[in-house]
Amino acid sequence: MADNGIQLAVVDMAGTTVADDGLVVEAFEAAATAAGLPPSGEERERARRYVLDTMGQSKIAVFRALFGTEELAQQANQAFEQAYDELIDTGNARPIPGAADAITALRQAGVKVALTTGFSAATQDKLLAALGWQSLADLTLAPGDGVRGRPYPDLILTALMRLQADAVGNVAALGDTSSDIHSALRAGCRVAAGTLTGAHNAAQLRDAGATHIVSTVTEFADLITQTRATGRY
Repeated sequence: MADNGIQLAVVDMAGTTVADDGLVVEAFEAAATAAGLPPSGEERERARRYVLDTMGQSKIAVFRALFGTEELAQQANQAFEQAYDELIDTGNARPIPGAADAITALRQAGVKVALTTGFSAATQDKLLAALGWQSLADLTLAPGDGVRGRPYPDLILTALMRLQADAVGNVAALGDTSSDIHSALRAGCRVAAGTLTGAHNAAQLRDAGATHIVSTVTEFADLITQTRATGRY
């Protein structure tokens, strides 16, 4: 008989399991300077607002949209990653309280967990190492060749294939941004949950189509583990 419960949880990192604390915006300032934006003024503020609105998306894709040419996008992305990596190296990586326990609880309940990000794979690996999370999840994924970042469904569908969930209806996703919700809905996830620990508020997440709003990743884990047997989410 097919398992109608959640078999796979695809969970975002920054803002969802890892505290952002303004690090993305801080790293963006270095990226904007590298791309030649004025240090202040309307153009800079408009770009900063776009970064906030597109939180969760692949950073290189965001910079391509902002700066127009591949050369400038690559310059900005390199500066962003260098700045973010330096912030990690100086001890700014901090987990959302209870995040590691929540992921462990999901796995102990028989739910596989994939951690996903809009950062590059190299930055994701550095962040995982800083947190000591290299073995926390079943899989970690970042945008790359053949795998587009959010709001596309690629990260979720790649996790489904690699971790061999039966169907998209057996997948739950959690993130803190509208892009996370759009990605989950495009992938066909049964649960497209938004958490209130990151970039976007409850109204933004609901407007994006979130099936559930949770206060933290811990509440998400409780939702999945407590209702998995019934298939009622």
